[in-house]
Amino acid sequence: MKTLFRLLAVVPLSALHALGWLLGWLTFLASATYRRRFIENAAQAGYSFGQVRAAVAEAGRLVAETPRLWFGEAAPVEWDGAELIDLAHAQGRGVVFLTPHLGCFEATAQAYAARYGHITVLYRPARKAWLRELVDTSRQRPNLATAPTTLAGVKQMLKALRAGDAVGLLPDQVPPNGLGVWAPFFGRDAYTMTLSARMARQADSAVLLAWGERLPWGRGYRIHLRKVPVWLVEDPQQSAAQVNALMEGLIRECPQQYLWGYARYKTPRDGA
Repeated sequence: MKTLFRLLAVVPLSALHALGWLLGWLTFLASATYRRRFIENAAQAGYSFGQVRAAVAEAGRLVAETPRLWFGEAAPVEWDGAELIDLAHAQGRGVVFLTPHLGCFEATAQAYAARYGHITVLYRPARKAWLRELVDTSRQRPNLATAPTTLAGVKQMLKALRAGDAVGLLPDQVPPNGLGVWAPFFGRDAYTMTLSARMARQADSAVLLAWGERLPWGRGYRIHLRKVPVWLVEDPQQSAAQVNALMEGLIRECPQQYLWGYARYKTPRDGA
């Protein structure tokens, strides 16, 4: 599999995105479960299928661009709001990036690492052994470290923050049972991690919202950064609801690139 990824990594991004368009629609048409979840999740957020149908192809592009992101040359990147990072650095603070499953979240961390320096991102190890080995050994880029969703991984991220580094999380990822609370997400309760708010408070870090827009015709990505307009409270239930509302706001900036097929409302699995 790694050999295949390395071969695909030299394919132009525009060609990979074209392949992803096909892959996204084939998956949507072939899987009734995926298709139903996609449509139901979008409807829960108030969107008709016609309004977000472009997200079908974007989900395929997310998969097809992965070899390039993991093994190929860095894609072109534009910035929207980079001055927010500059301000945090000038204040000597670490940065917590909160990013939903919107656009290309891999590009967001890579772009920061290439421009600003060290960043640690939290990820859930794959369940299948062959895929776990691929993911664990392929995501490493200069200045980019990964931390698993374990106690050791959390400690690694806190250490990075206290050293003034940056960390990144996907708060709309369903955490293992016991590591979250039920909080509203587009009007329906979803199991939500409490780690993002706790981490920001413990390390007195700057908290920024971020997402990577996938530009058309393989032109690269535009990294969007936003301030957090509210203070994240200490109560886990309330802070989880706050974070979910922040993620909703980002998703509504470009619902056509959100991963509507993600099982956001599933029951969490056991095991941290």
